[in-house]
Amino acid sequence: MSDLKAGLEAYLTDLWGAPTSVSNLSRIPGGASRETYRLDADTGGVTRGMILRRDPPGSLIETDRRLEFLAYRTVHGHVPVPQAVALEEDGGPLDRPFFLMERIDGGTVPSPFVFDPYAEHAAALGAQFFTTLGRLAALPHEGTPIREVAEAPAPEDCWRIALDHWSGVIEADEQHPQPIVRAAVRWLYRHPPPPAQRVSIVHGDYRTGNFMHDGAGTILAILDWEMAHLGDPIEDLGWAFDPLWNHFDENRVAGLVPQAEAIALWEAASGLKVDPKALAWWSLFNAVKGQAIWTSAAKEYRDGGFTDPILAISGWYTARRHDVILARRLAQLEGI
Repeated sequence: MSDLKAGLEAYLTDLWGAPTSVSNLSRIPGGASRETYRLDADTGGVTRGMILRRDPPGSLIETDRRLEFLAYRTVHGHVPVPQAVALEEDGGPLDRPFFLMERIDGGTVPSPFVFDPYAEHAAALGAQFFTTLGRLAALPHEGTPIREVAEAPAPEDCWRIALDHWSGVIEADEQHPQPIVRAAVRWLYRHPPPPAQRVSIVHGDYRTGNFMHDGAGTILAILDWEMAHLGDPIEDLGWAFDPLWNHFDENRVAGLVPQAEAIALWEAASGLKVDPKALAWWSLFNAVKGQAIWTSAAKEYRDGGFTDPILAISGWYTARRHDVILARRLAQLEGI
C-alpha cells in the first residue's frame, strides 16, 4: 500500500501542479472488474475525497477503462454519478491502468444477496432508481464523450451484437458442458426481439448493489459503469428485473417495487413503451449474459490468474442460480 500511496502522490502532484499528500488510503471490498480504493488528497490545505479504480491483475470481465471513464463524463449532471477526474491508460506510476473520480460520502451499498436491505425506504428508492434509468434511456448521446469510443448500432442490430458478444464469451471460457445456457442461446437466435425503439446509452450492470443511497430514501450515486455501451435500453430494464437481484422477494424487482410499477416509472421518464416481447427476450438474454460473466469468473479463478473469493462465489453460487432462472424462463417461453 505504501508504493501505491507514493505513486498517487506523485501523480496528483503532477496533475494539479502543486504538492499533494494522500491519506486514509484503503481498499474497498467487492467488485472484480477493477480494484477500488478510497483516499483523501490534500493540496494546499484543501482536501478532496477521491476514488481510485485500477485494473487488477485479472478480472471477472474484460472491460474498457476509457469507456467507463467517458461514460461517467457523459452522464454526469444528468443522472447521479461522481465527477470523473483523470484517466491514465498506460499505468504510469501505479503500474496498471487506472482512473480517478471524486468520492461521494455518506452512503451505503448493500449486497444483492441479503434480505430486504431497503426496508421502509424501498418504494422511494425504487421510484428514483427506475426514473433515473428512464432518464438515461432518454439522454441524447450524439457528440458526447462516450461517442469517442462507442459506436451506435442500427436499432435492428442491437440484439445480435449483444448476443454474439456474450455467447462468444461462453464459447471461449467455459470449462464444462452447460446445456441450459446453450439452449437459451439457441432460443434467442431463433426468436429475435423487435428492433430497439431508440438506441440509447446502456449502463450494462444496472441493478441493486450498484447504487449508493443515504439510508433515508435518497439515491446518491449510480456506480460501476464499466459495461456501458450503446444499444437497446430494454437491456438495462431486463437486467434490473433479473431474479438474481430481487433480494429473494418475488413480488418486487430489485427488492424495491413491483415490476408493473417499475415499468410505469421507466416509461414516464424515457418516453418509450415496454414491448412485452422485447422485455421477454432481453430478460432471457440477461440471464445468458450473467452466466457468461460467471463462466469467465470461474475460469479466471481456476486458472489462478486472480484468486479473489468473489470469483469463486460467482462461478459457483450465482452460476447455479442463473441456471435455474434460465430453465424456468425457457419453460415459460416454450409453454411447458
